Amino acid sequence: MLKRWIVMVLLMVGCQPQPRTVEVSAPQVGSVSKTVAPVSSVISFLDRTKSAGVHFAYRNDEDHSDFAILESLGGGVAILDFDRDNVLDLFLPGGGVFHSPAIVGNSSALLRGSTNWRFADVAAEAGVVRSKYYNHGAAVADYNEDGFDDILITGYGGTTFYQNQGDGSFRDVELLDDRMWSSSAAWGDFNGDGVLDVYVAHYVDWSLDNHPLCAGPQGHPREVCPPRQFEGVTDVIYFGNGDGAMRNATTEAGLKPQGKGLGVVAADLDLDGDLDLYVTNDTVPNFLYMNTGNGAFDELALISGTAVSDLGTSDGSMGVDVGDYNQDGLPDLWVTNYERENNAMYRNLGKGLFRHVSRPIGIAALGARYVGWGTRFLDVDLDGDEDLIVANGHVIRFPQNTPRLQRPLVLENIDGARYGNVTDQAGEYLSAAHCGRGLATGDLDDDGDEDVVISNLNEPVAILSNETNSHHNWLTLRVIGRHSTRTAIGTVAVAKLGKVSLLRQIRGGSSFASTSDSKLHFGCGPVTRIDELTVTWISGACTILKDVACNQVLTIVEPATASN
Repeated sequence: MLKRWIVMVLLMVGCQPQPRTVEVSAPQVGSVSKTVAPVSSVISFLDRTKSAGVHFAYRNDEDHSDFAILESLGGGVAILDFDRDNVLDLFLPGGGVFHSPAIVGNSSALLRGSTNWRFADVAAEAGVVRSKYYNHGAAVADYNEDGFDDILITGYGGTTFYQNQGDGSFRDVELLDDRMWSSSAAWGDFNGDGVLDVYVAHYVDWSLDNHPLCAGPQGHPREVCPPRQFEGVTDVIYFGNGDGAMRNATTEAGLKPQGKGLGVVAADLDLDGDLDLYVTNDTVPNFLYMNTGNGAFDELALISGTAVSDLGTSDGSMGVDVGDYNQDGLPDLWVTNYERENNAMYRNLGKGLFRHVSRPIGIAALGARYVGWGTRFLDVDLDGDEDLIVANGHVIRFPQNTPRLQRPLVLENIDGARYGNVTDQAGEYLSAAHCGRGLATGDLDDDGDEDVVISNLNEPVAILSNETNSHHNWLTLRVIGRHSTRTAIGTVAVAKLGKVSLLRQIRGGSSFASTSDSKLHFGCGPVTRIDELTVTWISGACTILKDVACNQVLTIVEPATASN
């Protein structure tokens, strides 16, 4: 087993270093001198779905031949440790069926992880197998601060909230009064009161009563209607009251009306100590909500340069994530888009401004034949910079310009300056075409690198083991909030390795309709020790550790009080 250190750190006013108490449970794994030259590596993933005993698939009921836009969204993935056994588990929404005059949900899956890449579906025993609504996304956080992750499921007709009981079971709780068609959601403490809130992205006003007939290409009398056929639906934000209930705070937060939201990420984008929001909209400008410090937001997408493409047009935007691709210490925005549109990297320039840089960093060279969905920044080869992975798949039945089934993308970060497409060499699953939707990452086998889970339309979920042989070192950081919420969304960690600084942040939401494991991952390259690790909590507290060993899972608990 890998070494696990648990660190209890007291509050350090002004971010001054403080000695730490360390518990060592196993010998250190790996040892490479700082002077050793970097080892070249080939990114590689192994499909372990069948050997893991997993056959679950998201079903959209397209065989019913309704040609409804509802079929096109698909489902997400959540990676969590619901039973706190230090082995990651999976939650998978199941989709739904058209039973006129009603639309109902399919069963979801809760896959309990165990060693040696085996998963068992325990949804029935846990009480999460039944779904009231046609479902899409899974947003995970410890809402009631009891140490156990809870699950919010988005979908058509309403949301479902499963409250973790701490004994391996969940209870269906009526948490949100939301009957709109919801796609993705992001948890976070948006008003700074120490209680989790949630942003829910709504899509369009489709219904069985608003279901026009749209003509298909030659030979196909009907096709799924495009989103431009419908009006957008205003997103909603709920603030936690602290007593287990939530209130609709959409008006006081200042949300804009009628987006067509598909993806949302909550992060501190300007590093000012509060949570901001970025929402990807389909065929209308995206939203950038900058927090004024009390849970009210200014929508600044157009001013900031993040509303539209580099051509000034509104993209069909789906997936989203936040990372520091060029290692300049500022969080950048990454967005996946529709065919004939480039995926967008918005470089953070500071002071609330961003620049669309997909062309100079090589993203535009990929071509515009993909329809991108779930996506994540992750350091696949542990060399310190953040690579990218994207799930692709078309939204209509009979596309003419590009195929419906599309290959995922694995993009290797080359020195923070550009990205190279390494999908061809990344493994058998990734070199084949799929109808991808949700995507999440986490270290499923506890070996220090992040693995990937992808949800597809009408095809089994894919569980991909990161088998990249880089011989690099790593650090995994688990942070537990006390004054901040326990999930500590928005907390930023910076690791200094010589002249290089690596920034990582716990995000709420991100990808598409999915939740990745909340631990932060640092690739250390050939370096065996981190000179300085700084954790800036969303509460304002700051923790500094000096001379931190790599190749360990490090847990840091926030002090009970914060300096504000």
